[in-house]
Amino acid sequence: QVQLEESGGGSVQAGGSLRLSCARLGFVFRGYAVAWFRESPRLGREEIAHIDFDGSTMYADSVKGRFVISLDNTKNILYLQMDALKPEDTGKYECAADSRGLQYIKYGLGHRGQGTQVTVLS
Repeated sequence: QVQLEESGGGSVQAGGSLRLSCARLGFVFRGYAVAWFRESPRLGREEIAHIDFDGSTMYADSVKGRFVISLDNTKNILYLQMDALKPEDTGKYECAADSRGLQYIKYGLGHRGQGTQVTVLS
């Protein structure tokens, strides 16, 4: 199992933006389903967004229209662009990837990172 590395978290005022990145030197995302999760005391662990094998994307209702997940296969970096941030977006954001598919990611399997903290101030 590969330890992915997230970056880009921090503290931001409500309404601001952050871009999270997920990568690991030598790891190639092509051929993987990928996802971002958020863990918070209020809601526990929730899937925020994913990209399936066919390139289709899914977003949690709470972030639709504000967050964009993307995968740069030339740089091998997974991104999560977060705009119009709200205090309820506060949490630890983790990326995950699995060549077997999203169902394995949902069960906590595959390659994962340790997370990056996002704090949105009101």
